[in-house]
Amino acid sequence: MIRIATRRSALARAQAFQTGTRITDRTGQPVELVPMSSTGDDHPERRVEAFDVKGIFIDTIRQAVLDGDCDVAVHSFKDLPTDPHPDLMVGAIPGRQDPRDLLVTREGRPFSALPAGAIVGTSSERRKLQLLRVKPGLQVLPLRGNLDTRLRKVADGEFDAVVVALAGLKRLYTSPDRGGVGPLDLPLKAVPLEPGEMVPAPAQGAIAIECRADDARTASLLEAVDHLPSRKAVETERAFLAAIEGGCTTPAGALCTLTGLGGLELLGMLGDPVNRRVLRLSTAGGFDQGTEIGTRLGEEMREALGG
Repeated sequence: MIRIATRRSALARAQAFQTGTRITDRTGQPVELVPMSSTGDDHPERRVEAFDVKGIFIDTIRQAVLDGDCDVAVHSFKDLPTDPHPDLMVGAIPGRQDPRDLLVTREGRPFSALPAGAIVGTSSERRKLQLLRVKPGLQVLPLRGNLDTRLRKVADGEFDAVVVALAGLKRLYTSPDRGGVGPLDLPLKAVPLEPGEMVPAPAQGAIAIECRADDARTASLLEAVDHLPSRKAVETERAFLAAIEGGCTTPAGALCTLTGLGGLELLGMLGDPVNRRVLRLSTAGGFDQGTEIGTRLGEEMREALGG
């Protein structure tokens, strides 16, 4: 039996269930979900930037693994701090979901058709700066809470639109037999934001499965669910985030894709909230050069925005 530590939210439980199913399918090992709350979950009224510690959405989940109460922790990879934990390892990165963001409205408007003064909800500075870069007249207001809470704000007319991760919607609103809650029963429509409009967060759509660094048996089992192309892409994006010394609240985006020649192409975005500047640059390299590619682009962009 593999015990999986996960946050209590419906989305976290859905992605942990789906990850656990994959582990069982590939290894034959049964799994058990152990839901718990994190520091970030315990204080939903506070903005993410108000917390003094990194990893506020994974702290208790990690501790359960470190204490031996659970064998693995399943996280949204973008919640992990860039500094690795000395006693934990990412044993597997399963195949990544679509990393794009979604614009959710009542009418199904694409971003180009969103009215200039529309009220848009997001607590992500990365999303806010990219929205205002194209449509500076938008009213972009902070919005926290689970997916249902945020989406209902649009259905009720409080917001004209919200921006959320496509991967989260796919994982949560799937059928209950796959750990989801079923189809979303709200009069809403969603349109993906392409990378030219919105660069996603580094590692968005990816799952990190952590285990103890000294747990050789579990690490060996997790190799069966690791997806090499997803790992390469995520490691490249995370190297970019580390190079800019960023965290989960940094207004930065990164998207690494495989080229037709088997190499890697990285698109990076870095925002300056004070001056409302958004810098976008890209670079490319070989399949085994992900860390080098991400580090190089991050350092170039930091320098371009004044360090």
